[in-house]
Amino acid sequence: MTAQGAPRAMVLGCAGVALDDSERRFMADADPAGFILFKRNCESPEQTQALIEALRAAVGRVDAPVLVDQEGGRVVRLGPPHWHAPPAPAQLGALANFDSAAGARAAWLNARLIAADLHALGFTVNCVPVLDLRFPGASKVVGDRSFDSDPQLVATLGRAVADGLRAGGIVPAVKHLPGHGRATADSHAVLPQVDAPLETLRARDFVPFLALRDAPAGLTAHVCYSALDPKRPGTLSPAVIEGVVRGVLGFDGLLVSDDLSMGALTGSVGGRAAAALAAGCDLALHCNGKRDEMEDVAASVPRLAGRAQERFDRMLAAQQAPDAFDDADGRRELEALLAGVAPQ
Repeated sequence: MTAQGAPRAMVLGCAGVALDDSERRFMADADPAGFILFKRNCESPEQTQALIEALRAAVGRVDAPVLVDQEGGRVVRLGPPHWHAPPAPAQLGALANFDSAAGARAAWLNARLIAADLHALGFTVNCVPVLDLRFPGASKVVGDRSFDSDPQLVATLGRAVADGLRAGGIVPAVKHLPGHGRATADSHAVLPQVDAPLETLRARDFVPFLALRDAPAGLTAHVCYSALDPKRPGTLSPAVIEGVVRGVLGFDGLLVSDDLSMGALTGSVGGRAAAALAAGCDLALHCNGKRDEMEDVAASVPRLAGRAQERFDRMLAAQQAPDAFDDADGRRELEALLAGVAPQ
């Protein structure tokens, strides 16, 4: 809580590896609930830690959450030479198909090692596990970011990842609610359409999200589900957010929109942000660091209040001190478990 009251219901990115005076003033005035960093923002451990501290100082909240997408495989924001390269989720799924206990252990270890990297820098939230299923013929936007096509296996590995992160002091945020795996188009560029009937979605796509409905945070999917709302993307649809994510799935964690600057959405980014909150999201996420767009978002969303404020506070409280863990031993064990499992 700042002098102005609760922070604004948004998460913002930033342009580069440090804040200039203009950015610092903007962040102080806009007062976002939190921040998200990308590869463009992370050059070295010392620089990344300093940037995170500067962002929190700008809004006057030492507990302002800082998010990142450190999934493994092709989606990593922190990589060599300063940080290790985690395996793709599909590689963990391949191990689990061969030996379910070994797969779950590897998923936990990998998450715990990622958490060690993130916690040392000051991050709060990792936007994993990806609980989307893998489908033949679907867009590769998910692909090897998914553990597998089996809903129960994805749920099991997703739980192991969430537990590993939390043991390392990092809050997990599941994605992409209520399921992005069937999309045949990349939502970074266009709006995907999924025409599967509700019964099919319930039987498969929703299963991992239902199993992890107690997650402290989650991100939405920019996907149009014809069986749920044929006109609006899930992120902007009350039928999807309130009806399915909150209703059918019973998810009551902090719900963050996926990036509002993605090509799947139309209209001004401020309009998108307002629509996402009206649909039932708690926070509007804007990632690209473009000032004019961030100003539009800031002018279009209110300060946190009500249930959204309660969920935000619960998410902050979900972060715990890391458990004792030997990184070197953990990395050796993970490497041994994955030996012979081809990268996916």
